[in-house]
Parts: sequence; structure tokens; C-alpha cells
Amino acid sequence: MTLREMNVAVFEGRPIPHVFFQPRFEPWYAWHRDHRVMPARYAGMSLPQLYDYCHASMRTVNYYTGCPYPIERIVAPEVKVHEHWSGDRTELTIRYETPVGDLVERHERTIDGPMREVEFPVKDADDLRKLTWLFRRITWKYDKTKWQQGQTMIGDRGEGHFWVPKSPYQALAQQWMKLENLIYALADCPGVVEDAMKAIDESYDSLYDQLAAARQPRILNFGENIHEQLCSPQYFEEYFLPFYGRRCGQLHAAGIFTHVHIDGYFNHMLKYLRLMPHHGIEALTPIPQGDMTLDAIREHIGDKIALDLIPAVLFLDTYSRDELMACVEKIVGLFYPRLILGVSDEVPEGCGEEGIERVKMIGEWCLTHGSGKSETQK
Repeated sequence: MTLREMNVAVFEGRPIPHVFFQPRFEPWYAWHRDHRVMPARYAGMSLPQLYDYCHASMRTVNYYTGCPYPIERIVAPEVKVHEHWSGDRTELTIRYETPVGDLVERHERTIDGPMREVEFPVKDADDLRKLTWLFRRITWKYDKTKWQQGQTMIGDRGEGHFWVPKSPYQALAQQWMKLENLIYALADCPGVVEDAMKAIDESYDSLYDQLAAARQPRILNFGENIHEQLCSPQYFEEYFLPFYGRRCGQLHAAGIFTHVHIDGYFNHMLKYLRLMPHHGIEALTPIPQGDMTLDAIREHIGDKIALDLIPAVLFLDTYSRDELMACVEKIVGLFYPRLILGVSDEVPEGCGEEGIERVKMIGEWCLTHGSGKSETQK
């Protein structure tokens, strides 16, 4: 079986010849390439070639790969959007004009080069009303040819996929508002917040219709970056689960598998894993990096696929290779074959050559372990 065939087989519940290993180290590669500190051992290797060197599968088509994101946000012509760069291109201000006032967001360039948002456009109830007006004039388009471009780059290394736009709560909490302002707004003017969430959700209607009609890729990621400090159990039940149920239902009916990205502290919310409609749970982070044990995850995940699970810190030389491999072997023993082994959530950019050599070590180990049954079932 090719790695791409194995990738789909895990989701379909079919036997695979060995443990399927799909780490993510695209940011590591991009950082070392862009800062001209690529170890000599990997000089001249493309990103796919480095994955081959590590005997590893690739996952996402556009994340630090140079390939385009297959989803485009389309803003109606009546919305005026103004972008202003500072003279040295280190600051970007974006202003959205609405009939009830403007929304302004500001970004600054970090020392490593990427831009980060330093001022969120929505701060209070008035801004939420502006955002509701804006999202009623936003739609989304899926461009399958852009996915095919990324899949061509990945080839047989995996079923290339990407993440859908964030759920309404997460869009507010991570992209449009500071979390503190969102929590105050939910207490002070819940109806105004819910109107904005409804507008965000409805802007996705045509997108999910397009994804379901295309039936490719076979796997989609809800790139939510959930952790328990972002929401209370009440809000999770009220705002997250209904959205996931509806949108996953559309994709599942079209034969598309889904998984969701949970990469922060989540120990007190593990009970919700069984209630989430996704086929897989991506990037749950065990100790010593996260707040969960592998045994607790195993207790709550049911028959869902576990993606990743190796804490990223174990790729640093702070920990020994023996400690890393002990963790790998325990993960495989607990979760295989409902497992896509990888890093929670990616190889640290600062770990140097040793981190990639550890990835290769795991990749070689996986080739000779597993044959469709859990290690504990042998």
C-alpha cells in the first residue's frame, strides 16, 4: 500500500501493513530554509524529499508548503476593505467600512518574519453589530484545482487535506476578538454575540455544499485549536457541538472523513471526545507537555482515530531518545490501529538536526511494527 492508501485505510478501518506515521515538520523546514541554517545533511532536499528521508507521510497541502489554500473568502463589492502597509512593511492595518462604523485590525511583523495580529477589530457590542453586517456579505469558495495542486506536490505520501474555516465561537475567540472581550460580551449581550455567530455560520453554507459535492479530499480537518481555557463546558455544549454535528453531518453524508485539532490543555473536557462527531481527534497533547495522560485519552476517545499524540518537547535534546521511544511504544500499544502517529502538534522549529533525526528514527521503527492489530492484541 502507498502511504496515501494507508492514510485513507486508517479512516475506513481497513488493515494496514505497519504503523502509519504522519508527523508535521513543515514549519521546521521553512524556518531552517528561510534563515539559511538548514543542516548540511538535508541541503538540497525539498520538503517532500525530507519526508521520504524520514519514511513519513505528509498531511496538509498548504501549510508552509508554498501551495495555495483551497478555500477563498469572498467579500461582496459593497464592502470596502482598505489595507495600509507601513513604509518598512513591518505593520499592516486593515479597515472594513460598514454603514454602522468601521472595523480596524492591525498586524505587526515578528522578528522571524511572519505577521501576527496585535489589535483585534471587534471589542464591544457595537463592533459585533458591524461584524454581523460584514459576514452577511461574505461567502466562501472551494477551489478543487488548488487542492489538486497541493495533492500533486504530496503525491502518494498521503491524502492531502486542509482545514475548514473556524466554527463561529472560535472565529470570534481567535480571529476577531480578544477572548476577554468575547466572554464579557456573552455575559452582557448574548443575543448580539449569537447574531454574529449566526452570520458567520450562514456564510459557510455554500462552502459546505461545494465541499460535499466535490467529495475530495477524502479527509478534512476542523483546524479549531481548541483548549479548555477558551470556553466553559456550557459554551462548548451550546456553541461547539451543534455546529460540529451539522457541518460534519454534511461532509460525512458525502463520504468525507473529518478530524478536529485540539492542541492545548483539555483534561477537564475529555468527556466530550465521545460526543464530538468527528472521526478523529488531532493533536491532543499528553504530559510532559500537556495536562493529560495517554491512559486518560485512551479511556475517553472511544473508537475514534487518534492523530499525533507524541509531545513535541520530546524532539528536543532535553529528553533522551529512549524517553521518546518509550512514549512512542506506549502510544502504539494503546491506540493502534486506530492511530495516525505524529507530533502534537509539530516538530519544534528550534530543535535542529537532532529533531529530524528523531523523526527518522520513529519512521524506521514504524516500518517494522504493527500489522493491522494493536500491539496489545498480539
